[in-house]
Amino acid sequence: MNTGLKITAFATAVAATFGAAYGVGRAIDPVTDEKPAAAPHGDHGETARKDAAGHGEGADSDPGGLRISEGGYTLDLRTTRVRADRQEELRFAVVDDATGRNVTAYKKEHTKELHLIVASRDLTTYRHLHPRRAADGTWSTRVRLPEAGGHRVFADFRPRGEKEALTLGADLAVAGKSAPRELPARSATTTVDGYDVTLKGSLKPGEARDLTLSVAKNGRPVTDLQPYLGAYGHLVALRSGDLAYLHVHPNGEPGDGTTKPGPGVSFTTTAPSAGTYRLFLDFKHEGEVRTAAFTVRAGGHGGGGAAEEHAGEDTEGSGGHGH
Repeated sequence: MNTGLKITAFATAVAATFGAAYGVGRAIDPVTDEKPAAAPHGDHGETARKDAAGHGEGADSDPGGLRISEGGYTLDLRTTRVRADRQEELRFAVVDDATGRNVTAYKKEHTKELHLIVASRDLTTYRHLHPRRAADGTWSTRVRLPEAGGHRVFADFRPRGEKEALTLGADLAVAGKSAPRELPARSATTTVDGYDVTLKGSLKPGEARDLTLSVAKNGRPVTDLQPYLGAYGHLVALRSGDLAYLHVHPNGEPGDGTTKPGPGVSFTTTAPSAGTYRLFLDFKHEGEVRTAAFTVRAGGHGGGGAAEEHAGEDTEGSGGHGH
């Protein structure tokens, strides 16, 4: 075969391979052209109903937390390994790729400059932390992780001057004897520290859906939830498998004249794909923040009914917080 024919054949093969790979990618992670209306990141009201696959991202964007670098910023996780069941310090920085310097100016989102989430790969451990920032842009916080194995660290932040927030993710190893656990089964109700939390609603890939989480104690609805991070509830969803990060906020906020302090906290969220998700609801009552966790299925068989789409019993209790 002469040189010209060889080049032609090679180009044809490359084109065929690219086309096949694109088709596989679309099949694995389906998308939709339907997008909810955009809104400012800090708005909890009706205008804040946006796709949960990140902050202000459309349904055709990747969910947050899958990349260590995005939008001109990099998560520099300086603590990459800790020991199980030990109080350890996590240190990290957010680096501006254009200058190579640590970011030191942030726009507060939900009362904090940065939210740090740590979750185990099996989604049975969850921590929502609020680290401290030094003048040089280095962040630090103490954390105790009970189980060994792979974990993921998510930094949720908005650099000053940027229009939208970012969620960057990095892997964290927890040393010790590892015994991954099965994801808790789905159920419409979970109990944490004597509080019963009920989930109503379901997830559907590529479509905005309402979820309402209602809190009761001793059989009575809780009607005096306290504001936490500027709202009556804070919801994080992680996709089982790759730990894609969906960060959503309630419809309404304290003091807006219409939102009641319980028992129900309503969210609007969009699942980026079919699959199993773990939902973590943070709520504050009687001065303490607690976390209720649910296992939810988006798409697949079963018709999407409430009894089939909801929640598993939280195995971690209320130990999901650090401030």
